[in-house]
Amino acid sequence: MLGRNADELAVDIERRVADHELLPGDRLPPVRVLATELDLAPNTVAAAYRRLGERGIAIGRGRMGTFIADRPPVMVPADPEVRRGLQDLSSGNPDSDLLPDLGGALRESSGPTVLYGDPSVDEDLAARGARLLEADGVSADHLAVVSGGLDGMERVLQAHLRRGDRVAIEDPGYPAVIDLVGALGLVAVPMGVDDDGPQPDSLDAALDRGIAAVIVTPRAQNPFGSAISAERASILRSSLDRFPDVLVIEDDHAAAVAGVPMHSIAGDRERWTTIRSAAKTYGPDVRLALLAGDHTTVRRVEGRQRLGPGWVSHVLQRLVAQLMSDSNTKRNVARAAELYASRRRSLLEALNKRGFEAFGTSGLNVWVPVPNESAAERAMERRGFSVRPGGRFRIRSSPALRLTVSSLDESDAGRVADALLEAVSDLGTGTRTG
Repeated sequence: MLGRNADELAVDIERRVADHELLPGDRLPPVRVLATELDLAPNTVAAAYRRLGERGIAIGRGRMGTFIADRPPVMVPADPEVRRGLQDLSSGNPDSDLLPDLGGALRESSGPTVLYGDPSVDEDLAARGARLLEADGVSADHLAVVSGGLDGMERVLQAHLRRGDRVAIEDPGYPAVIDLVGALGLVAVPMGVDDDGPQPDSLDAALDRGIAAVIVTPRAQNPFGSAISAERASILRSSLDRFPDVLVIEDDHAAAVAGVPMHSIAGDRERWTTIRSAAKTYGPDVRLALLAGDHTTVRRVEGRQRLGPGWVSHVLQRLVAQLMSDSNTKRNVARAAELYASRRRSLLEALNKRGFEAFGTSGLNVWVPVPNESAAERAMERRGFSVRPGGRFRIRSSPALRLTVSSLDESDAGRVADALLEAVSDLGTGTRTG
């Protein structure tokens, strides 16, 4: 390692993590050992480790030492592409054949040139988006437009929270949310989930630990497939009512293609936001999300946005407004939701018939507990399928595989289930229900 001061040393360690010379879970040398090796003062090394901790790259574990975090927020190589010849059940993407023709919509969505000082939100998009949100019981009195769901989530967290604040997140949950919380210097508090959403006892325990915010996915939860039911939403709201200062963030990333209605838990809280992304409905390259929330949250997001990108391009905003209004697109979105639901049910039924306990009441994925994720992944590859091991999605929850069903031909569901049954049998450990 190189570095003449704490900043240089921290940068060098970060580079080694990005280059995979240091891996998640690796133990860094003790402060005094590294100080002697580099001829630095122990305080310099300790300061470098603190900087790495503040950025979520390293984590201190008391007398055990300092370790590279499980999910360090650095640029690392992307997930490997699906190997040629394998059927893709791993990517999490929507079915490209079910996405709209953006070229045609762009031609229909032309408008005036937007200049500095003009309103940041397209009037037509705001009106159409507000109607859709309000139809799902979400207040749209205050709206902003952000560059996707995670962009909105990051801006909301930064608008209200400080380093060290606790944030309750779903476990298993979306890896990017887990990574984002760590990168912002926040402390993740895992909440268990079931088919109906976050488990009430788990949320209550997190609230009693003094969380500052909770992030939930109201439907199409990734990877578990949860959808918050009306009854569960009422229970969760009652728990949250005891803690009026807790920020609630709802990540409605799948929106109209989730396959089930949305039941919001935000209500009329003092601090809340619902973020509805266009990516799953219209395509991942449509980097836009509507952000509804209380007056203060939305204004803080817009204010910070003006100091950076300024606004989301009105070309993109008009495109999404056009897609929302086009009758053919609306029919195609409804068809996509039906097909995703049918494909998901087909795989769940096939897995259940073979004795598996699998989960996925909404969305594009099915979550299947297995005894050994890595071994099961390799066994599925040998049988022609690329699946996603659950390690990146988990904090404390049990091992599993995530299978994306968005492009799965229903006639292949039995073949996938048979392959998984053989794969698990090869491991010599049962994970089935019967």
